[in-house]
Amino acid sequence: MRLFETHAHLDLPDFEPDREALIQKCFDSGIEYIINIGFNRETSLNSLELAKKHPHIFATVGYHPHDATDFDAEFVKRLAREKKVLAIGEIGLDFFRNLSPFTVQRDVFYNQAMLAVDYDLPIVVHNRDAHQECFKILKSVNAKDVVFHCFSGDEDFARRVLDMGFYIGVDGPITYKASDKLRRVVEICPMNRLLVETDCPYLTPVPHRGKRNEPAYVRYVAEEVARVKKATPEEVACATSANARRLFGERL
Repeated sequence: MRLFETHAHLDLPDFEPDREALIQKCFDSGIEYIINIGFNRETSLNSLELAKKHPHIFATVGYHPHDATDFDAEFVKRLAREKKVLAIGEIGLDFFRNLSPFTVQRDVFYNQAMLAVDYDLPIVVHNRDAHQECFKILKSVNAKDVVFHCFSGDEDFARRVLDMGFYIGVDGPITYKASDKLRRVVEICPMNRLLVETDCPYLTPVPHRGKRNEPAYVRYVAEEVARVKKATPEEVACATSANARRLFGERL
């Protein structure tokens, strides 16, 4: 299978001991592209640096809701102009952990979503317990190219997301026994609106759950999506890679 890993955090300290060897292993295993996701100033800079070292790694830039109080619009604008930056993200709202005040989260998400629209860049959304508010903000800025990373909504919310032409990102939890809600979402989602991700080093899929996640493990996500969709893993790999190119493709 040739797969497109759309959400990794290879710049984090978890990968410090073996980063370069792991990246080579990923590409040897059939990963075609990796998008390394920024979520604050440091990780956005590190993601861009990593992308510049590897032809098939690309970066995103932005401020996660946990880091919303540090938001620097000029910094995001400057990095958004870089050729290897494919999207603004991950940005959004997190009303579960509440590490930034609600009002700050909303303002920063709105401002970054507007910036993405102005720069004609896709948006990678982090959404936790904030479904309606996230949707409202994206609609208010007339966002077009959006992926709900690590989708956590129900079928009704998925239909609203799909009706807007947005994408649904699926990660390791689809392989967990308790994830029937996510499997139902994947079942109703058209194949041309799915992306596969790892969110590594987090959310490691079965059979490696409990260990460090890595981009090569996106194959387990694709295999479970295939089982749910009654398709072959190769069909899922082909479709999700085509979706990723459609969403992120202009700068690939």
